[in-house]
Amino acid sequence: PDLPPSPPDGAGQSVWSMFRERWFSTLFLTDMWERFSFYGMQALLFLYATAPASRGGLGMSDGTAAALFGLYISASFLAAMPGGWLGDRVLGTYRAMLYGALIIAAGHYCMAFPTEQAFFTGLFLVACGTGLLKPNLPVMFDQMKPGADSGQRQAAFSLFYMSIQVSALLGPLVTGLLGEHVAWHLGFGAAAVGMTFGVLQYVRGAPSLRGARTGPGRPLSPAARSLLVRRAKVGAVVLVALYATVTAIGGLPLRPVLALCGLACLVIPIHYFRRMLRTEALDTAQRARVRGYVRVFVPSVLFWAMYGQLGSVFSLFAREHTDRDVAGFTVPASWFQSAHPLFLLALAPLFAWLWLRFGRRLRTGRKFAVGLVCAALGFAVLAAGARLVENGGAPVSPFWLLAAFLFMTCGELVFGPVGLSTTAESSPEGHGSRMMGLFYLGAALGAGLGGQLAQLVEVVPLWTYLAGFAVAAVLMGLVPAGRRAPL
Repeated sequence: PDLPPSPPDGAGQSVWSMFRERWFSTLFLTDMWERFSFYGMQALLFLYATAPASRGGLGMSDGTAAALFGLYISASFLAAMPGGWLGDRVLGTYRAMLYGALIIAAGHYCMAFPTEQAFFTGLFLVACGTGLLKPNLPVMFDQMKPGADSGQRQAAFSLFYMSIQVSALLGPLVTGLLGEHVAWHLGFGAAAVGMTFGVLQYVRGAPSLRGARTGPGRPLSPAARSLLVRRAKVGAVVLVALYATVTAIGGLPLRPVLALCGLACLVIPIHYFRRMLRTEALDTAQRARVRGYVRVFVPSVLFWAMYGQLGSVFSLFAREHTDRDVAGFTVPASWFQSAHPLFLLALAPLFAWLWLRFGRRLRTGRKFAVGLVCAALGFAVLAAGARLVENGGAPVSPFWLLAAFLFMTCGELVFGPVGLSTTAESSPEGHGSRMMGLFYLGAALGAGLGGQLAQLVEVVPLWTYLAGFAVAAVLMGLVPAGRRAPL
């Protein structure tokens, strides 16, 4: 197909020219299939968990299923910390992405088997694989565009964000139709096939990734690598033994496990920050940049806490409060998850243009304030719709839910590309993947907290819960908007 017309300025032409390069198509297709599997599985997870056992589901309550969904999203982001470190010190970005894609595919294949043990094993593998792939992919992307300024980098990330939404749009439609109308695990199997395509094309396009295949930027010494291998072997043995023990006793109570994981999401960020600041390889100026990153980190936590509920609380609204009847056909609740990537696909070019045009005039803090206000509007719309239904009204039009997805998408187009770009720009040399791990750590903390708080939908009215998040986002947005941002 014909390429979109290039902007007249040289910066824009530099950004748009990447569409003609093989390295871009290799990374684009890899992330595209990963998004297909991620969004496809995300669309089914909450609905499958809450479906009664008679329909092949897990029979969880809405609050427990929402906490499980938040834990999965949190674990995926949390795994980016060790994944980023492995990319920096052991594997290099190319091999880290390859192993991550293989593990994701294996996880989805596990979930295709109709047993509860296979399902939770698959969730664990998908989270681990995502932790390897996601923090290293933007680092490799940035390596392929050396010398780009802040505006060009943000525009390039926005266009990349746009490109991968094609499969994210199709994922929920395919897996949702198979999962809700045929069999849940058939939907999970479709996600596995998609990720397999991603692995195959990544290997095929590897020669185009020039300097990104040279290995880790700061490799471990031979002694440290040997120690790491020994510890990894011990850890693998302990993990297998623990898994066998839990399986033998019939599993663990889910709610206490979710609570412990939520506590871990609070403790790990503090520990990670301390480790980063104590790294001997950082000089005084670099440590100051890491400390300054806190002002990016904090608003990100709140946004990702809200974002992490798109597949749980938003799915609950779709199932219980939305009129899904169209000419006698009941639209699967999972299909509404495609609205998010659809809006991303439509709006990313606009935001890319905005960053090129006005990016240098707006500091990061003010951009994040705009993103938080957008997220607040999304939750406020759903709160109003839920209030109408809970007062005895009929289910509301799907346009209420679509409007909420639209506002949340605008927020993500701020926190996603701008956050990734700011993180890459702020990274000390040789610590790129670890700083990306720090970015995803904020998302992990937010998603984990959001999942724990989502259990409140069982004890307070849904509209009250949604309105509370909307108010918190507006108040948080006033902080970076009213002070000088550091980046």
